[in-house]
Amino acid sequence: MIRITRKMEFDAGHRIPDHRSQCRNLHGHRYVLEITLEGEVRDTPGQSDNGMVLDFSDIKTIAHERVVGPWDHAFLVCQSDTAVLAFLKSMPDHKTVVTSKVPTAENLAQLAFDLLAPAFEQRYGKDLVLHRVRLYETPNCWADATRKTVSC
Repeated sequence: MIRITRKMEFDAGHRIPDHRSQCRNLHGHRYVLEITLEGEVRDTPGQSDNGMVLDFSDIKTIAHERVVGPWDHAFLVCQSDTAVLAFLKSMPDHKTVVTSKVPTAENLAQLAFDLLAPAFEQRYGKDLVLHRVRLYETPNCWADATRKTVSC
């Protein structure tokens, strides 16, 4: 098995309402999303993806449809953050993504994983597995979400 990774970037705002530091205020980040897939290298002479696990542009397409497009230049807000949610709703056509959990790097990485995993499985079946989603909130801080393994 070979693992491949595609990196994409997007900008988004959020806040961590209960945090003891400045993160409780409205602010934004230049997020970096790394998507790591695992599969076999294709041996398909004459085909565009010969010698690849998957064309990196195909990863970009799915990631843009499911995560990057919807989240880029949006405000990510937890459904329980009613004050900010009400404010955002008062702004016509504001790009808002409502999450079920506080939009920390950890929760956003897991949410991205949960949005991407079925998309790759639906398109490529069991031949290709989403191994990890890494979300950088800053160049020095990130969270990893990986596929859950079943233990006996």
